[in-house]
Amino acid sequence: MSGHRPFTELTKAFPAKRKARIAARVRGLNATMALHELRQARERSQADLARGLKVGQPAVAKLERRTDMYVSNLRRYVEALGGTLEIAARFPEATVTISNFSELGNSSAADPDDLAGQLATRGLETLKGRVQRSEARALRKLKATKGKGRAPAKARLGG
Repeated sequence: MSGHRPFTELTKAFPAKRKARIAARVRGLNATMALHELRQARERSQADLARGLKVGQPAVAKLERRTDMYVSNLRRYVEALGGTLEIAARFPEATVTISNFSELGNSSAADPDDLAGQLATRGLETLKGRVQRSEARALRKLKATKGKGRAPAKARLGG
């Protein structure tokens, strides 16, 4: 076929300066990736990663779509891909690696920062909040009905 040549053949004639600019651009593009792109670059499927994280594949899909998450979940994701998570603050005069997050350690299933544990904890917290609100409503109703109408059962029975 005429006109079809490999990319490497096309770039052979490029000046060294242009090749350096292209290489720098490629490094920059590879340095910034969304989670799903990182997983794909590491040639892993969501199902493979889910097995490593001990969660279901839908949990991995949801994690990859999130824009806000626990640092520990991000760390577990990166470690499941074979990497380590490093968080740095960039200032005009220097870049500082923040060490607090390395102290978090590996989370267990009961840890609220754990992906599965986090979901379970949120469910329990939601349930606990509902029970507390229900109890508060019942208490308000009880206080509102005191002194209105009926006397306590003990008083009615003569006891």
